[in-house]
This record gives sequence, structure tokens and C-alpha cells, in this order.
Amino acid sequence: MQFKDILYEVKGDYAYVTINRPKVLNAFTPVTLQELKTALDAAEKDKEVGVIVLSGAGDRAFCSGGDMNWESSKEFQDHEYKFHIHLTKCSKPIIAKVNGYAIGGGNHMAYFCDLTIASENSIFGQNGPRVGSPAGGAIVAHSANILGHKRAREMWMTCKRYSAKEMMNWGLVNSVVKKDKLDEEVKKYGDEILKAAPTCLKILKASFRKQFDEILKITQKSMVEEVAPGYFKTGEQAEGAKAFLEKRKPNFKKFR
Repeated sequence: MQFKDILYEVKGDYAYVTINRPKVLNAFTPVTLQELKTALDAAEKDKEVGVIVLSGAGDRAFCSGGDMNWESSKEFQDHEYKFHIHLTKCSKPIIAKVNGYAIGGGNHMAYFCDLTIASENSIFGQNGPRVGSPAGGAIVAHSANILGHKRAREMWMTCKRYSAKEMMNWGLVNSVVKKDKLDEEVKKYGDEILKAAPTCLKILKASFRKQFDEILKITQKSMVEEVAPGYFKTGEQAEGAKAFLEKRKPNFKKFR
């Protein structure tokens, strides 16, 4: 398979899916998300694959979220929502291998994966509200399943940055290791998973998913339209994106 934005490789029992846009901290576009879905589908169908590892190319970021040049379109939200749902529907275990920034959509990926293993230098957090990018529905609600409501609200409303160790204490990360031990740690977890019966793993994943099936039906688009119809025409999101690209603080006060 040939891809533009990602790398896909099968080694033994593992499928390695890597976002390959290091120059932009592995920020994704709709093309990236579609390629990730295609790779996950290929890994799920491959009888040789027992575990999928999702990572980002380079040493600086796992994924920094959506590419700001694309996020201004409301269609972008649909692409992102559908990808995260795709992650939960995959019947094979997915390990997020996080090295560096996991911000915005990258943070979503980390908490939607089955396990998250991070290097000590990793940084987690949300950015959407700070740049006028509306997140809602399942993407926000599921963070409360992982972190608890108070911590999820703190993460989303303050857009603070958190260390890998903090996120392990909060329940988002399973293990934190030195950067040079990250691959080894991921394989250690993966090898333990591979000892389990594959059909039992499928049933487990479906069972975990069942408890928040209703939440997963709530799209970002539907929440934006319910709470703030016509949001993308108000100028708030455009101001956030423009301020980000111009490296200045956005003026959101006029939109209160």
C-alpha cells in the first residue's frame, strides 16, 4: 500500500502505523485521517497481525492535532470524529506509542487507543478552545470516561499542558519510560496481549465499547449545531486560527 501522510509496516505479529508529517509535528489533515483508517482496516483484516501500534514520526511529536490550515472547515470535524470512532471499532488492540507532543487531536488519539505508552518527555493536553476550534460530542465526553469529569473539564477548559507522569496518575497513560526504552516497553505490553486468545480480545473490546455506545453516537457537528448554530460564520473560529498562525493572543472577548 502506498500512502502520502503515513507509514504502514507489518513486522511479525505487529502492524506499525506511523503519522509521517514530522515537519508539522505530525498534525493531520483529512487525507491523513483517511489513510489512518485504511491502515487500521488493513491491519484488522491481516491474520498475521495481533497488535497495532500507532505512533508519530520524528522525535518531537506523537501528533499535534489537526493542521490549522484545514481546521477552519466544519467538514474537518466530521473527518476527525469518524476516525476516532474507527479507533474504537477496530477489533484488534491498539497501543499508542507517544513520544513528544500529544496535543488536541493527538491527545484524543492517545485516550481513544486501548493502551498508551509514553516517553518521559511527552506532553499531553488540549488546545481547541484556545484557538476557537470547537470540540464536542463523543470526543469530549469520552475523555471523562478516561479521566473522570473534574479532570476532563480541567483539561478542556484550561488547555493546560501535562507531563506523561501526570497523565499516568490521571489514568490516560499506562506506562512512562525513558525515550530510548519506549519501543521495548511497547513490545513488552504487546507481547503480553498476544498471549491472550484473539476472539476473547475482540469480545473484551466490544464490551468496553458497549458502555459508551450512546456517547459515541454524539457527533461534534451535531453538538456545534445544537449549541451554536452557524458557529463557523461568526468569525470566532477564524479569529482563533488567524491568531495562532500569527503567533498572537486571540481576541475572543467580543464573542461572549
